[in-house]
Amino acid sequence: MFQFTLHTTDGRARRGTLTTRHGEIQTPCFMPCGTKATVKTVDPEELKQMGCQILLGNTYHLMLRPGGDLIEKMGGLHKWMGWDRPILTDSGGFQVFSLHKIRKIAEDGVEFQSHINGDKIFLTPERAIEIQEQLGADIIMAFDECAPTGVDMTYTKEAMERTHRWVERCLKAKTRTDQALFPIVQGGFFPELRKISAEFMAGLDTPGIAIGGVSVGELREEMHEVVEVVEPLLPKEKPRYVMGVGEPIDLFNLVARGIDMFDCVIPTRLARHGTFWDQYGRHTITNADYRTQENPLQKNCVCTTCQRFSASYIRHLIVENEILGHRLLTIHNLHFLLELMRQIRSAIEEHRFEALRNEFITTFHNGQTGTN
Repeated sequence: MFQFTLHTTDGRARRGTLTTRHGEIQTPCFMPCGTKATVKTVDPEELKQMGCQILLGNTYHLMLRPGGDLIEKMGGLHKWMGWDRPILTDSGGFQVFSLHKIRKIAEDGVEFQSHINGDKIFLTPERAIEIQEQLGADIIMAFDECAPTGVDMTYTKEAMERTHRWVERCLKAKTRTDQALFPIVQGGFFPELRKISAEFMAGLDTPGIAIGGVSVGELREEMHEVVEVVEPLLPKEKPRYVMGVGEPIDLFNLVARGIDMFDCVIPTRLARHGTFWDQYGRHTITNADYRTQENPLQKNCVCTTCQRFSASYIRHLIVENEILGHRLLTIHNLHFLLELMRQIRSAIEEHRFEALRNEFITTFHNGQTGTN
């Protein structure tokens, strides 16, 4: 059901293929977020046309509404949302732990209040697996505790050790053989804890491993340091997934450090705020310069937005808060990242990844510092 084949490497950058029951995924890959069983404003067929290989679904949100029981009754997430390619679902852990004001952590699990109606809900590792089995994703995630940025080593160590105990419970609770369960390396920004967690997770019999807690507001250099510590300890024959990363420069820098899979809400979130990418960086469409711009958002871009509409028209839509404007920017942003990953895969195959990385970073300016 699940297999990872590593085809070639270029430095530490890896080119592989993930095989799942719903098809193959060429890596390195970016996974758009279909948080509530949809990538905001985009039809599944459009995602296929732009080369999307795999989507991410959010267990926390789908658990609260409409519920795992209903989705299972409707034939599972793939059938229900009209997507016949691979899906990855997170465990709900990150969302629960972001609700620090309305949740209580215990050894058995986490009690929290629904952000929808205030109902009290108790989520355990076993329940997180049960829901993900109802959803029917190809790749599911272990329930973990993501320690918030800024907490001390004592708290971070307790959260990491609890994550280790919880992943063992997740493995015992898992009943479906057609789903691949990934554990999540934790340990905050303490190298010694990250080493312990990486070695623990690498010792489990799982088909892949994720690194969590590295896209929670830290500096880019801190994220790099964590990956530098963890990656050498992970099995070479298994896919590595860094959760919550989607800035173009970060994708290049983490592929260069041996990472295979990424996800992030940023392409759709930026679009809803009138922002788009091109090879020169991040831009705000409401800037006055775009008012009379007859050209598309990006020269030579083949996405349907750039093939059909001017920047001037899209600016008008965003200024008027028209849904079509958000939709057109979303299509472009998603296409931009998916095309970037295609270029990265080709560059690794042709052993010119570093040249592409250096060229891209030289011209791309998005207000962030650090390029290594």
